[in-house]
Amino acid sequence: MTNTFPKKERLKSKKLIEALFSEGQSVSAYPLRLVYLETTLKTDVHAQTGISVSKKHFKRAVDRNRIKRLMREAYRLKKGAFFNNITTQYALMILYIGKKMPTYTEVESKMNQLLAKFLNDIK
Repeated sequence: MTNTFPKKERLKSKKLIEALFSEGQSVSAYPLRLVYLETTLKTDVHAQTGISVSKKHFKRAVDRNRIKRLMREAYRLKKGAFFNNITTQYALMILYIGKKMPTYTEVESKMNQLLAKFLNDIK
């Protein structure tokens, strides 16, 4: 698995997102929360992932976009190590539930913890 985050790996389907939040399970490593659902995807990827930051806690779009960029970068670099060994397909949504602006090192360490918890949950 390459260290890229192409369009086919991004979660965009409204039906799948609704199913994810109604039927999915979650794990969290504060300030990140991962909601996941085992599903069959139309593409040949292991997981389709969406990233979200609450407008309630971060009013300015600049701040929300910065946090999403940090989360996407951390996910992009770590996903290869975690998803090379799974065979089923998943829909994932990573949410930032904290109230203060994080640094990249915080996001990166929490992303590691979050993905490790996810792997322990599905095994």
